[in-house]
Amino acid sequence: MSAYNKTDIYPSTFILIGIPGLETTHIWISIPFCVVYLLALLGNCCLLFIIKTDSSLHEPMYLFLCMLALADLTVCTTAVPKLLSLFWFHDGEIRFEACLTQVFLIHSCSTMESGFFLAMAFDRYVAICNPLRHASILTHSTVGGMGLAIVFRGTALLFPHPFLLRWLPYCRTNIISHTYCEFMALIKIACAETRIRRAYSLIVAFLTGGVDFILIICSYVLILYTVFHLPSKDARLKTLGTCGSHVCVILVSYTPAFFSFLTHRFGHHVAPHVHIFVANIYLLVPPMVNPIIYGVRTKKIRDRFLQFFKVSEIYIFYA
Repeated sequence: MSAYNKTDIYPSTFILIGIPGLETTHIWISIPFCVVYLLALLGNCCLLFIIKTDSSLHEPMYLFLCMLALADLTVCTTAVPKLLSLFWFHDGEIRFEACLTQVFLIHSCSTMESGFFLAMAFDRYVAICNPLRHASILTHSTVGGMGLAIVFRGTALLFPHPFLLRWLPYCRTNIISHTYCEFMALIKIACAETRIRRAYSLIVAFLTGGVDFILIICSYVLILYTVFHLPSKDARLKTLGTCGSHVCVILVSYTPAFFSFLTHRFGHHVAPHVHIFVANIYLLVPPMVNPIIYGVRTKKIRDRFLQFFKVSEIYIFYA
């Protein structure tokens, strides 16, 4: 009997149920989700290939963009295959260890994404506010060091999360009302005091996404101050245009992220299906949108992309 109770309290598997209240439409929801995921894979892989093969793109902004693309690919690939398996084959079962791995990869890589956005904002700040020293400040070794620091921060701060969840008893249920394993989703089904764990998660979220967002806003306030003091109107418009793609990506990424984070902790009156749907948008849409926005608005990447497909068409024609 004690063994049975132990199995009940520490289950070997969890059951993901998808989007609560929309179970009958899972198959239809899976179609745009699958399309968005494939576009994210294609776009980010193309972006990585173009930047890697074109030495003229080995500049700080594009190197940070490569790091962001790798984090995006990790986040969506960690969650989406299991999500599609759930929607298509009703395969909601996930092993406890796999669930904890999902928690760590999704949260740590999301934290890294936020760090890369901050690094890109810093790059724009230096390029616009101190252009003569841009090359000497953001050398390749400095960019590499910043990238490693962001990865280390995301890994170190989020590494305790799986262990904080591993030691909790789950005697209420092993059913997770979500499409993937998420820290707060597991906290909610635990039958133990979780105040310290919630506080740690909140502090980590503020020290990463919160602080990053505040610093990004500060950098763009300084950038705008510099831009509007430029003597030429054309120079002002050109400089604002170079920052436009970055601002669009930040808005697309942070808006659903903040909504999901605040809803989990304070939005008790938000319908569960709305919250879970937005949480999936947060994982899926930014990885798809990032390469599209940068590809369309960044001339160097756009020209290289069109050149690549032109060469491919010529090769196919003569093959």
